[in-house]
Amino acid sequence: MTDQPLYAELGFTDAEWGLLAGLPQSVLTAASAASPDSARKTRAESAAGLDRISDARASASPLVAAAATAAVAEAGDPEIGEEAPVIEPGDPAGYAADVVSRAAEAAALLAAKASPADAETYKHWLVEIADEVVGAASSGGLLGIGGETVTESERSFRDELAKALAGA
Repeated sequence: MTDQPLYAELGFTDAEWGLLAGLPQSVLTAASAASPDSARKTRAESAAGLDRISDARASASPLVAAAATAAVAEAGDPEIGEEAPVIEPGDPAGYAADVVSRAAEAAALLAAKASPADAETYKHWLVEIADEVVGAASSGGLLGIGGETVTESERSFRDELAKALAGA
């Protein structure tokens, strides 16, 4: 009797699982970096995204629950007060394009190896993470007054992510 990792039981290789388990944190980072913000707003976005990732550990989808558990183990568990490191890519646009490309790769992988329900739940979850992050703190304005809740660059990242996951 061998002890296979859960991802192998779900039908994924180590490299494939690395893509699926790492993508939620990458989506969080790309969505947060889509518009330059203050450190406080960036922390708020990061916390909101990590909460959405953490909450998915209770998903009815075994794939999403396992990916969320792996992501939280790597980034930190907000339920016990851990905070994920705030990652600020040097080239936010390039990073976002890379994340969208990896999302398209994940969508193709899910279509080939996951149940339709797990695939759709996972893809929807990634878009929810992006929505949570971009809506967590307004950008612009003065002293917290005014500004946009979701900027054009944030909306653009979210829309590109959704298109990539839909296979468009």
